[in-house]
Amino acid sequence: MSVFLLEIGAEELPARFLNPLEAELRDKFSSGLRAAGLEYAQLEVYSTPRRAVVCLRGLAEKTRAEDELVIGPPARIGLDADGKPSKAGEGFARTQQVDFSEVFTVKRDKGEYLAARKKTGGEDAGTFLARFCPEAINSLSFPKRMRWGSGSYTYARPLRWIVALLDAQVVNFSTGGVQSGRGTFGRRAQGAGFFELEDASRYFAEMPDKGKVMVSAAERRALIIARGDRLAQEAGGTVIWKDSLLDEVQGLCEYPVPLLGSFDASFLEIPAEVLLTSMETHQKSFGLRDARGQLLPYFLTVLNIEPEDESPVRKGWERVLRARLEDGKFFWKSDLAADFDDWLGKLDKVIFMDKLGSMGDKSRRLGNLLCILAGRGPFGAETLGLEEARRAGRLSKADLVSEMVGEFDTLQGIMGSIYAGCKGESPEVARALAGQYLPAGQDSPLPESLGGSLLSIADKADTLAGCFALGLIPTGASDPFALRRCALGIARILEEKKLRLDVDEIFQLALEQYDESSARAWKLPKDKILGSLGEFFSLRLKNLFMSKGADTLLVEAILAAGYSDVWAASARLAALRKFSFRPDFSESVLTFKRAANIIRKQGQEEPLTGQVQKSLLLEPAEKNLAANLESLLPNFERLWGQDDFEALLDLLYTLKPAVDRFFQEVMVMCEDKTLRLNRLNLLAGLVNRLRKLADFDALQM
Repeated sequence: MSVFLLEIGAEELPARFLNPLEAELRDKFSSGLRAAGLEYAQLEVYSTPRRAVVCLRGLAEKTRAEDELVIGPPARIGLDADGKPSKAGEGFARTQQVDFSEVFTVKRDKGEYLAARKKTGGEDAGTFLARFCPEAINSLSFPKRMRWGSGSYTYARPLRWIVALLDAQVVNFSTGGVQSGRGTFGRRAQGAGFFELEDASRYFAEMPDKGKVMVSAAERRALIIARGDRLAQEAGGTVIWKDSLLDEVQGLCEYPVPLLGSFDASFLEIPAEVLLTSMETHQKSFGLRDARGQLLPYFLTVLNIEPEDESPVRKGWERVLRARLEDGKFFWKSDLAADFDDWLGKLDKVIFMDKLGSMGDKSRRLGNLLCILAGRGPFGAETLGLEEARRAGRLSKADLVSEMVGEFDTLQGIMGSIYAGCKGESPEVARALAGQYLPAGQDSPLPESLGGSLLSIADKADTLAGCFALGLIPTGASDPFALRRCALGIARILEEKKLRLDVDEIFQLALEQYDESSARAWKLPKDKILGSLGEFFSLRLKNLFMSKGADTLLVEAILAAGYSDVWAASARLAALRKFSFRPDFSESVLTFKRAANIIRKQGQEEPLTGQVQKSLLLEPAEKNLAANLESLLPNFERLWGQDDFEALLDLLYTLKPAVDRFFQEVMVMCEDKTLRLNRLNLLAGLVNRLRKLADFDALQM
């Protein structure tokens, strides 16, 4: 069994390219080798800024050899009257590269056909890889590609070298003007420069030793954390590790060297959020904190070289960071001297969106909408006063015109919260401002406070309503205003925070906050806007539930019964999923679905109220079903009021025998119209309650 090594060397790739590149290489090699029947024991994929590496261990010498039965033309066409090959028969043998004596006939449903056994596979691994590797390299996808020199070939960055070794033998191919070989390069600084590999199996020993390169991202990350923690401990603190920054930093170096720097303690008067943003965003560095959680005047950065003397390098990093912190300190003091009223006045000159008014207009709409939503409580132990709600909405966008957010735009909302606390606003208002932009995605944290949750919902609903009114509805992959993310954020907050607010009502209220001048620009009538918003939100909610592993049919059945109370829809889905594990789930669905189908069809022709006249109940089976349904009603209403959806499904399940007997013994669609309507209303009483939980008609069994 052999070892194959492929190393694709290029100019430095952006760190964000590396993880997708590894995943794509893994997928291409695993699927490509599987399709070719080339077996291997282990596939390893690595990347650094200058190289992508694929290693196959335990590689078979040849692709799997197989005999393939190839069916040719019908025997009556491939053979003449004497049983000799016709031109069609000879052509078939020639195409399959076999002598006609090896051709035989096989029987099929439509008669006899010529056939041949064709040997496939058995190709040398090196021959296959020489053909496959350039195809795999050329088909790699990147967010951006580039050309270099006078050629037309494109890659993420200019290709510089390719190593392709099968044990000690070079696998020869060429792509992008680069010929494969055994020569590689070490780290750009302090590495060995160009050197050759004798054998593929020596690569992982020689790269860190001779090349000063760690090809494994996981190992680089572990080294950064281990050395960083040690340096921080020596300084009396701990590193504030941030996973996204760790991923980026390990992707910026081939052999990480953590370095501890410091800054003047006077900068600690600036909010920690500003200091960390300066370090993390601009300097790709980590902050340190003490045992009480307070920031320390230190930062941890990561070098791609190991300097002989760290002092001048450290001073250089400290000088650059100091300039950033000086800017932050200036912005901080300037903003503290400013007044919220001045900022609110400036918002009227900041356009929110063409035809939807200014940011000042948006903040006034949010103040009104948030006040209405806050009055829709109760929301448990946490409360938000109506005046505080209106104030939070009005101040929500004020920090957009602050000096600090103008420089550090990722701090929007956060700085508004900090400034609100400093300028005498209530703690509830400050907490609301901090959470207004959360969640930022499916895995992003939610707002911590009730005010932040309601403000986030109001903000996203305002944007959705305005954009849909202008006909700016996402299509395909296009979503320039991140409306899908807005809908997902609303859904997550309502579900996870257990806020019992009606989504359809929220959108209607949001639309009503727009003034007449904005309404004149709407492309759709109000009912069409709300209908489109409902469909759009329901689809996002469906995707959210399915992303958590829920079955598509169960989700569709739940949402068809109602989506506007998101928490209740989620709870009903959980109950239906549990109910679906019953051994007789399919039979129960078919029983209830039969009733739903009848009501759906007949309800279009005759109005059904669900009210039953007992005097018209003639058959024992229909009397039995009516009695069971009547005795069930009080418990149904009680459990519905308690949101006990599992118990409700169990309760309805007890009706199954009575419903089955009803269908077996009673003619629903009898000729007597009075009896027919009474029996349909009996079923409607059942179906109306089923449909509050789920649309069983949507379940395909």
